[in-house]
Amino acid sequence: MSHRFIIMAAVALLVAAAFAAPARAQILAMVNYESKVKQGLKGGDVTGHPARKEGIAVIDVDPASKNFGKILANIPLPASLVAHHIFYNRDMSKAYVTALGLQRMYVMDMKKLDYRLKKIDVAGCKVGEDVVFSDDNKTWYLTCMGSANVVVGDAATDKVKSIIKLPKPYPHGIAIHGGIDRILVTETVSPDLKIPGETITAIEASTGKPLKTYKLSAKPSPSGAAPVEILFVPGSNPPVAYVTNMFGHALWTATWNAGAKDFDVAQAHDFNGSGSGVPLEMYFNAKADRLYVTTAKPGHLHIFDLGAGPAKPKLLKTLPAAGGAHHVAFTKDWRYAFVQNALLNLPGMDDGAITVVDLKTEKVVASVDTLKNMGLNPNSIVLLPKWNHLAGH
Repeated sequence: MSHRFIIMAAVALLVAAAFAAPARAQILAMVNYESKVKQGLKGGDVTGHPARKEGIAVIDVDPASKNFGKILANIPLPASLVAHHIFYNRDMSKAYVTALGLQRMYVMDMKKLDYRLKKIDVAGCKVGEDVVFSDDNKTWYLTCMGSANVVVGDAATDKVKSIIKLPKPYPHGIAIHGGIDRILVTETVSPDLKIPGETITAIEASTGKPLKTYKLSAKPSPSGAAPVEILFVPGSNPPVAYVTNMFGHALWTATWNAGAKDFDVAQAHDFNGSGSGVPLEMYFNAKADRLYVTTAKPGHLHIFDLGAGPAKPKLLKTLPAAGGAHHVAFTKDWRYAFVQNALLNLPGMDDGAITVVDLKTEKVVASVDTLKNMGLNPNSIVLLPKWNHLAGH
């Protein structure tokens, strides 16, 4: 099978749908999926099952559409890839797909919208996780959880430029702030989920030199906190990054200290005892006065008010999602949020639905069960650029 993985009839339909003035409501999402497996990744290799499927589905997720929940196109992927996340660059002209199973990424030209996937070889990058882009959109950084490094690539040619060797293993989340010349990377957990980390590492962005690590737990080491995702608050002064501690069930901050050219870290919110656990992804509205956080077990979307500053997020509302609540896609008009519910096929966190949230009423209004009913799990979700809000990413 060609690495372009293109289905011409379906693509033609999508191009027309995405650019023509629609006669009816529609919101198109790209969702990469894989077959459900009972044991999850923690139980061992999932790629050898003969019936295993992977791909990217384009689904109409608008609850007001006549095609709600319908798959409009399907782009098959290699069953050994274990495609993980889809990331847009800063102007959403490209979409990057990371992989847990193979040492490669794929990139899609969203200006052409022909759904051709170009392979990027990232030799030495085992268990590719997150991608972040420099402020000028010229450089990308890919974390490699299985090989303790960050691969640096040219965003124009998509060629690897260098590799940053890290002092701590299991890099996953990554955030960059050009104004202070810093990259922050989380030390999450070994790929078999048996050895959780507890730190974040600061890197000098201009040189790629690791500078310092910071422990994100008050417990004795090894604390088992597993910091997973990290994201700078847009426009914050001083710069502040939020970090989700996946196994520590807490939200932390890393606040820039300009005088010391260092970060001060502190716990900002504790999910322990709240009935919500395994915090994962974070997002911001356009004003950056609201923070949205997913927790995977049993599955929630939390809305925080940041009016008192990033150090004091106030929990306003917790909305039910489903087991494995993970990535969220937001519409540009901030009308809907779409929560993808699946985390690594793990038991209790593998529901497979996409929860639709009305952001005006802050209520769950629908569920896209298409993939779930097909025995598939969505692994991440983004809307096509016409509809997608980057939400601080």
